[in-house]
Amino acid sequence: MEETCEVIITAAEADWLAEFTRRLVTERLAACGHNTATIRSIYRWEGSVHDEDEARVALHTRRTLVPEIVARANQEHPYEVPCVIALPIVDGNPEYLRWIIAETREPAEPAAED
Repeated sequence: MEETCEVIITAAEADWLAEFTRRLVTERLAACGHNTATIRSIYRWEGSVHDEDEARVALHTRRTLVPEIVARANQEHPYEVPCVIALPIVDGNPEYLRWIIAETREPAEPAAED
């Protein structure tokens, strides 16, 4: 069976992240997204430590779709450098893992080089 993973994405606005998640699920880049409206993020950015509320989504998808999800986040996300990380799903309910594969599409073919 094809490898699955969980892709974590954070954003400042929960509504923006929920809509982004909806687009990814609609386009079959993810089978689902579990959104958490408020998390507390403490991070260093441009030399300063920040302490901010953010939203977080955990997407369940095929590992082979991660590059497309990263590209979409880089295009559409309001952050200069969006947090997009993929964690392997090493085991789980076989029926659920098959559902993830069934509800996502094959990766897009890369553009042909001239």
